[in-house]
Amino acid sequence: MPTTTMLDQATAMIEKAWGQPIEALEVLAVRRPSDDPLLRSAMHTRTALAITDNAVTAHQDRLHALTRRGYVPDFYELDRITESASSLRVAHAESRAYLQAIRRVIEAREAAVPVAEAPAVRLAQAAVARSGQAPHASGRVPEPSSPSAVVGPPVPTTRPRR
Repeated sequence: MPTTTMLDQATAMIEKAWGQPIEALEVLAVRRPSDDPLLRSAMHTRTALAITDNAVTAHQDRLHALTRRGYVPDFYELDRITESASSLRVAHAESRAYLQAIRRVIEAREAAVPVAEAPAVRLAQAAVARSGQAPHASGRVPEPSSPSAVVGPPVPTTRPRR
């Protein structure tokens, strides 16, 4: 049974956050990068994750080949096993970092999107906007508006004496 890779997890997170398949999002990120910079950032990070995901697969395959059942590695292959194991750990750490970065981008996107307001609140705001009046607390009389201040240099009200 194949396991879910970090690339698969990132793809699922991005598709869920933007509500579109990854192929459509790739096109949007390339054609209109200024429309959604967070999408572009997530897609760039996903591309880097794809590269490290391929590195993880390559190192795992090499380790499986060098440590398969019944195979006795030669002395010079012990260094290759150690190097492959070390490279695999590094690639896994990079993949986790990229996945975490994608999570943070999605969290930033969710924080930037305003929360959907209740329909009653939206209706009340629309009614106030149509009436042209600001709402006031019940039982209070709205204050009369004050005259607007004149902006400009001061003008003397009396003539200077000569």
